Amino acid sequence: MIGICIPAHDEERHIAACLKSATAAARHPLLQDEPVQIVVVLDQCRDRTAKLAAAWPVRCLTIRARNVGMARAVGAQHLLTAGARWLAFTDADTRVSPRWLVDQLSLQADVVCGTVGVTGWAAHGSNAKAARRHFALHYQDKDGHRHVHGANLGIAAPAYRRIGGFAALACSEDQAIVDRLQLDGCCIAWSALPRVTTSARPYSRVEGGFASALREFNSKV
Repeated sequence: MIGICIPAHDEERHIAACLKSATAAARHPLLQDEPVQIVVVLDQCRDRTAKLAAAWPVRCLTIRARNVGMARAVGAQHLLTAGARWLAFTDADTRVSPRWLVDQLSLQADVVCGTVGVTGWAAHGSNAKAARRHFALHYQDKDGHRHVHGANLGIAAPAYRRIGGFAALACSEDQAIVDRLQLDGCCIAWSALPRVTTSARPYSRVEGGFASALREFNSKV
């Protein structure tokens, strides 16, 4: 079984599109009918995220941690207990491609670190066009990159278990786990093959995440 883990905190604007894309990826014919379980970890949601997620063929778990590392860890543990051999992670404001899982598995690595496409630059106001251009110039959307995104990450179950999973970090939990996997000697594919598109919102649910990185990029425009 393949598992998809999606942490969510007040993501009513994005969750339906996210789950539509994840469901399509889970049903790709090249997976040859291997079961795929999608878990949404609802972390202290106060909006309609839970209601909207319940309309999709997913398992919803509820926690009150306000901690993305813990949310990913809880989702991953549920999937491992259910028998997942591969854990694919994305975010609730992200849409994955139909081939996302197929492409992750095709790389035959212990860990797949993918890149992200970005949409919704209008959120940056009058600076949107310049910000988009600056990001395109400086972001390494190619094989051999060294970006780490929780929105596009895959880990083989044995490797995940071996290093103890995600730490309960409020941000940078993705970088921390990849650092530990690298120290463990895992085979890591730094690939632009598995495609996802994530939100360009300048302010996210936590400080220090991808939105903060976008602001840092854009401050140099």
